[in-house]
Amino acid sequence: MSDTPLGRFCWNELMTTDPDAARDFYARIAGWGTSMWDGGEQPYEMWMNGEMPVGGLMELPAPEVPPCWLTYLSTPDLDSTMEKVKANGGTVLQEMAVPEVGRFAVIADPQGGVIAILEPEGETPGHDGPPGLAEFSWRELSTTDADAAWAFYAEVFGWEDEGRMDMGEMGHYQVFGRSGQPLGGIFNGPPEMPAVGWLLYVRVPDVHQAVETIKELGGKLLNGPMEVPDGDYIAQCMDPQGIAFAVHHTVEEGG
Repeated sequence: MSDTPLGRFCWNELMTTDPDAARDFYARIAGWGTSMWDGGEQPYEMWMNGEMPVGGLMELPAPEVPPCWLTYLSTPDLDSTMEKVKANGGTVLQEMAVPEVGRFAVIADPQGGVIAILEPEGETPGHDGPPGLAEFSWRELSTTDADAAWAFYAEVFGWEDEGRMDMGEMGHYQVFGRSGQPLGGIFNGPPEMPAVGWLLYVRVPDVHQAVETIKELGGKLLNGPMEVPDGDYIAQCMDPQGIAFAVHHTVEEGG
């Protein structure tokens, strides 16, 4: 029986119109390097946090695919998980296998949020426990029905309820996690929200400094910097290719 955990965030892939520009931009923001993996039919570029790969970088595979960060969840049984996705109102958009990596599928939840699932051949990427610097530290789903979206992910991936925060007229912010570790939140987006989707947060030494660098490099500040209830700081941004992401620092790092 596979020891791959169900529902771990294990990989993050940037699909962009300009990999060269993205490589330079995120190196300045997150401190990442890159490395080429030559194990498949085509070389694949990986984001590296020191010696640890944290994701991938690739040019958009098809014109109908929008530029985005795509995050992956692990599963010990891709076929079983895809059946649960469909049984709970989701959709399987694409399925494929990569030799020496594993099988994966891109899915949409019932409200249209897109995420990927991976059944790895070998060791599962990522780790449990608190995120380190230059790792993805939070994931946030803005959707049209937070209760329904939460029910879907809890049923399919076994995520745990880590509590709710009142957001006034917007409803509530549902925090979810695994093994007692909070991982992200689900909430109803405002009416002017352009689309349902996931926003990925990167842990940086100082959000305020990161925001200044983002603007200097041609990115945009969408919201923040702001203090969140635990005293950390966050800011939601857009890279020069128009892809949304966020930065986050902890109280200990940013002071």
